Amino acid sequence: MALKKFNFNVIKQDHYSRCGLIKTQRGNVNTPAFMPVGTQATVKAAFIDDIIKTGSEIILSNTYHLMLRPGIKRIKSVGGLHQFMNCSLPILTDSGGFQVMSLSKFNKVYKEEGAIFKSHIDGKKFVLSPEESIKIQKELNSDIVMVMDECPKKTNDYKIIKKSMDISSYWASRSKKAFGKNPQKALFGIIQGGLFNDLRKKSLNELMKIGFDGYAIGGLAVGENQSEMFKVLDDLKNLMPEDKPRYLMGVGTPSDILGAVKRGIDMFDCVLPTRSGRTGLAFTWNGRINIRNSKYQNDNEPLDPNCTNFNLNKYSKNYLNHLFNTNEILASMILTLHNINFYQELMKNIRANIQKGTFNKFHDLYINKL
Repeated sequence: MALKKFNFNVIKQDHYSRCGLIKTQRGNVNTPAFMPVGTQATVKAAFIDDIIKTGSEIILSNTYHLMLRPGIKRIKSVGGLHQFMNCSLPILTDSGGFQVMSLSKFNKVYKEEGAIFKSHIDGKKFVLSPEESIKIQKELNSDIVMVMDECPKKTNDYKIIKKSMDISSYWASRSKKAFGKNPQKALFGIIQGGLFNDLRKKSLNELMKIGFDGYAIGGLAVGENQSEMFKVLDDLKNLMPEDKPRYLMGVGTPSDILGAVKRGIDMFDCVLPTRSGRTGLAFTWNGRINIRNSKYQNDNEPLDPNCTNFNLNKYSKNYLNHLFNTNEILASMILTLHNINFYQELMKNIRANIQKGTFNKFHDLYINKL
């Protein structure tokens, strides 16, 4: 049987917000979509089967971390990342570009060579070039591959951001050449340019000339406030190709997602729901709950009776408060799953309201509440 080609179609549009369908060889992804983050071949504190039960249709994993541990050879030997982690869902792999920034004390960036860095684990030297990043992602057998980029820290220094953007554009061209032709896989370009409108537009134009299967907006969620992020999206929303998925990398809170969907974004990822779950912060339709708070010691109600698509309401706030305050592993597992479940219910409601033409009302109801 022939493998499915990667494909994306917009099904319904409500102002700038859009419902679409990404088709991959491993299954379809309804958009707007949230991708749980499985950085090291696991969504922390959750079984992949339970992640699937929340309605998650795609997850994200990371080139940099898997390259260091367990190493690509081990993953490739069993047939790729899906087999290694027993995941039937499509997988998007980040290129490692973000870690070039977040672990910058361990690396140096050169336009031709790429990122040369020492492992934060054992100090071993690595070189991550655009070609090497693509090679690793192909060996992982990921369904959506990201170009190698340089993701700069937030700065108002125009020269620094321009230099970073120019490197990212050059690396994008090299990534495309290294990727070659594979209609069953997708390669996404990454728009850089910080908070500078002219650099963002130049980056997008250069990527469109190269041609990609999707376009991501990188270099955000690095310290800017929400209004600054939305300004970048407003400046790009009329310029991005309408027939390609639009992916806002590393974002974010429920209100970030609502605002970005209003500005035409189709795909999201963020560690926030899982990281928050491990520290006792729950997302609910009535706002956020810090379950460690002593006021929940005698509260026998569930975290959120409005969450329906996964049976987590059998655990009371009283019980969860106890689990967290006694450092029980089960606490992280329950709240992680609850938060992923909430995010997927949010996405499901977003899609339903776009389909009905009522997304702006839904947005206005929850943008300041979630």
